[in-house]
Order: sequence, then structure tokens, then C-alpha cells
Amino acid sequence: MEMKKYSYTTVVLLATILIAPMFLTACGKSVGETIDDSTITAQVKTSLLNDKDVGGLRIDVDTFKGIVTLSGAVKTAAERDKAVALARTIDGVKDVKSTLQIVP
Repeated sequence: MEMKKYSYTTVVLLATILIAPMFLTACGKSVGETIDDSTITAQVKTSLLNDKDVGGLRIDVDTFKGIVTLSGAVKTAAERDKAVALARTIDGVKDVKSTLQIVP
């Protein structure tokens, strides 16, 4: 019986796939939560970019276990409030924290 040899890249890729869930769980999030948070982040960012009243390019979006944090700069309090309101409309968002700075 002949033994099959695998390339170094294949072995590393397989090891990464097998080990990655352990690291994600160690960070306090399951694989599902990580995917959900990534989806929420993308949807919030898209919503901000598509709104003409919000400067979405200047706003960073981070999500951890469904809690969205908005950071960066906005021009007015109204823009900040609109960004927070948009983030709250996304499915899966449990809460929105804002550290947005008003910089006219």
C-alpha cells in the first residue's frame, strides 16, 4: 500500500481549519457568533454608506456578540444620531454604543 504525501501548504491549511475554532472559542465567541458579528458589521457599514446624511467613510463599525460600537468622526450631532439609529435597525443588533466625535 502506497502512502499519500501531502504538500506543506495543504497540511498547514488543514491544521489551521482544525485549530481556528479553538482560538475563536478562547476569545469568548463561538464560530457562529463570529460569523453573525461579521454579518452585522457589514450590514451596518453598508447602511451607513448608503445614507446620504451620514458620512459612512469616516465611521468605523465593530461588533462583539451583537453589540455594535461606532467610532470615528461626524460633522453634527444629527449625523451621529442618524448613524446610531441606522445601526439599531439591523437584524441581530442587541445594542449600539457610540464613541463618535463631533468634528465640524
